[in-house]
Amino acid sequence: MATTPKNAGQPEALATFAATARNAGRKPDDIGLAATPATKPAATSPEAKQDAATRVLQEGVTGRDRGADEAIDALPDRVAGRQSDEKPR
Repeated sequence: MATTPKNAGQPEALATFAATARNAGRKPDDIGLAATPATKPAATSPEAKQDAATRVLQEGVTGRDRGADEAIDALPDRVAGRQSDEKPR
């Protein structure tokens, strides 16, 4: 069993789900309980994520455009970025 640094953190859930989907629905063996360079959380401002979430919720409640699409588009998209450089399995 490989050891991992204590500060590695957990893998990002979306990265784990995406890797599982690309692996015929089974979690790849190289994804464990500690983050790797491929599954570490994307560097994102907590304020930007909070702003996007707030706008999405406001649009859902009020039914009026609050700029949620633009706020979401401003956040990094891990899955889109990984599709172009990842080797097919």
